[in-house]
Amino acid sequence: MSKVLVATEKPFAKAAVDQIKAVVTKAGFDFALLEKYTDKSELLEAVKDASALIVRSDKVTAEVIEAAKELKIVVRAGAGYDNLDLEACTSKGIVAMNTPGQNSNAVAELAFGMMISMARNAYNGTAGTELRGKKIGIHAYGNVGLYVAKIAQGIGMEVYAFDPFVDAEKIKADGVTPLASVEELYATCQYVSLHIPATPQTKESINYDLLRKMPKNAVLVNTARKEVIHEADIIKLMNERADFAYISDIAPDNKDAYTPFEGRYFFTPKKMGAQTAEANINAGVAAAEQIVDYIKNGNTTYKVNK
Repeated sequence: MSKVLVATEKPFAKAAVDQIKAVVTKAGFDFALLEKYTDKSELLEAVKDASALIVRSDKVTAEVIEAAKELKIVVRAGAGYDNLDLEACTSKGIVAMNTPGQNSNAVAELAFGMMISMARNAYNGTAGTELRGKKIGIHAYGNVGLYVAKIAQGIGMEVYAFDPFVDAEKIKADGVTPLASVEELYATCQYVSLHIPATPQTKESINYDLLRKMPKNAVLVNTARKEVIHEADIIKLMNERADFAYISDIAPDNKDAYTPFEGRYFFTPKKMGAQTAEANINAGVAAAEQIVDYIKNGNTTYKVNK
């Protein structure tokens, strides 16, 4: 019988675990749970007889893959999957998947929560500014980008997007203005909401030359990955431009360097884009359903490795 292991150092909510278990057991599979583990050895032991694995931000390394002798599929409950060693999965014939779209609204709402807080000076009693009428650029127009666009339109912002992998006509159909280059996006928009994945091509690609093009009172909003930011370049720009602000859904490695820029930055204490009850359940249940569909029907719709 197939065994589905949910291994999460940062646990799912109980409601999510209950629904994941219901999906798995209804399909006739065994269910196992490893939560709040403190040592990698616990994960290595737990995966030994697992046919399928669901993780959140947990690192599924080559060592984990090697220990998981029965593993057929691993699913990252969320959109990003840089915590999965895709090459190791492929070498062992293991299908790796993500659950795109399940956390999208939660991430988009967090982006706007941080933007509004920055615009209103963290509610410190002083006069702030409004988002209505401002230009926002969406860098990567995927599931999260679409939700960001919808919220921005509801607020009354002018919405632009750049994504070389999305047809311009589709972007236009959503009432968003597509731009021809990433440079044009940053030069046009006071706010830029960042949604690119961390890949060898994108790491540290958000750099000084790009960010200095942004208009006066620029705000960079990062709910993607910290690795895509050139951290030293952000500090350089903030030293040069007192009007530039940076807000991010995870603190950069050099967060102490931001101390002189009080009021112009905000970092969540840990990655919180998917930290809502709804997203927690949606991503976990989607992962379980994808596992069942793959094992029973061979469906590889959300496969991310070759």
